[in-house]
Amino acid sequence: MAENSLDKLEPKAIWKNFAALNAVPRASKKEERVIAFMVDFGKNLGLATSVDEIGNVLIKKPASAGMEDRKTVVLQSHLDMVHQKNNDTVFDFDNEGIKMYVDGDWVKAEGTTLGADNGLGVATIMSILESTTIVHPAIEALFTIDEETGMTGALGLKGGVLSGEILLNLDTENDNEIDIGCAGGIDVTATQSYIAEACPSDTVSFELTVKGLHGGHSGMDIHKGFANANKVMNRLLFKANERYGLRIASLLGGSLRNAIPRESVAKVVVSKDKSAVFVEALTQLAQAIKIEFATTEPVMEILVEPTDAVWTTVVPVRVQENLINCVYAALNGVYRVSADFEDLVETSNNIAKVEVGAEQIAIKCLTRSSVETSKFDLAYSLQAAFELGGFDVAFSGNYPGWAPNPNSEILEVLKSIYTKQHGEAPEVVACHAGLECGILGTNYPGMDMISFGPTILGAHSPAERASISSVQKYWSFVLEILKEIPGK
Repeated sequence: MAENSLDKLEPKAIWKNFAALNAVPRASKKEERVIAFMVDFGKNLGLATSVDEIGNVLIKKPASAGMEDRKTVVLQSHLDMVHQKNNDTVFDFDNEGIKMYVDGDWVKAEGTTLGADNGLGVATIMSILESTTIVHPAIEALFTIDEETGMTGALGLKGGVLSGEILLNLDTENDNEIDIGCAGGIDVTATQSYIAEACPSDTVSFELTVKGLHGGHSGMDIHKGFANANKVMNRLLFKANERYGLRIASLLGGSLRNAIPRESVAKVVVSKDKSAVFVEALTQLAQAIKIEFATTEPVMEILVEPTDAVWTTVVPVRVQENLINCVYAALNGVYRVSADFEDLVETSNNIAKVEVGAEQIAIKCLTRSSVETSKFDLAYSLQAAFELGGFDVAFSGNYPGWAPNPNSEILEVLKSIYTKQHGEAPEVVACHAGLECGILGTNYPGMDMISFGPTILGAHSPAERASISSVQKYWSFVLEILKEIPGK
């Protein structure tokens, strides 16, 4: 039975601070309120608190008694969260706090993302900063902004701001893993303007909808076989364009670059004399697609619905054909698996958003790789495909990966503690998500960095949920790590 209160959950400090944080709207690039929240938090504790010119918040806390001879530790998490909701959920992310509830071992949100990514990391650091009993070395708590849509907080952090020799990034999502490397990324955006044409006469208007997909994190979930709503929609459009003279009035699929798109809606017309066979053919194709994805997308819906709405203009035939062909040709999913790390996706692409309307087309992708040359190889491949269709292609938001350091001193500390606590060694991995460690390392090349966190499933989607028992396990791990930080 689900219940709404988090008050009884352990550890109380983390869940209390997580609830307070989740009451503050904190979309990427709209972090003003959460920055103010964190500044007030630090100052109310009487700790040295500052905000840099980008918006990152730094709170410093002296070592507890007897720990003054240990290395200073940077505890780091990001303030922003991905804002996604189900299509039928009424929610104002700009003004409402996340509505949470407990369901067995899980904390979930009502139809929206939960914000456990990276709110549980932030709440952990807050709990350490406010504690008068936790044993710890000197701490520099770094709260970065805009991790989810550009890494601009990490990119803008200047050298010399931090003095810590060890960085603990609390932003991964499997509690038995210790991360020592991650992928970099680059945004690939294809755009094209067109002159709309009058909608042909003797046509029937239809709305094509793809919805109910799993979605998820475009790095951590890209290899799991989830459907991409933009790719599914494009299959429908390709078949109808080829055989039934379909014309597109508008199209909107996906939203954020780092979320696998869950929904797509196309407003189209077909000639009256072909409308019946059009519906039959697309219904058959929809059924075939649902069978293909029956295991990974059991609640997928593909709707082909006539409507009384009148679309006055449509995309020119040649532009429409180029759009459909380009989206078909552009790779989505895994491009290359690492030869050096077992089961690690090295390079991938997410066709995150396709938008057609107001005489503009935009196709937005996020390409990731732990190998810089491979990242650009795939980006150039996408560029070539889109340019063949007459699109202008721009690269932006480029950020580096984090090269693994298997000889890390702090890694050995964490491995030893984990093994003592659980009777087995942790998994030491590199991940396909974009962590801020690689970027921070460019200005702090000597810093010993590690990343870990509690178990979170479905990040970047309304299915996001955090394991209560895992947070308890993780909290014990954090407290012991702070006790065992090496000496200077």
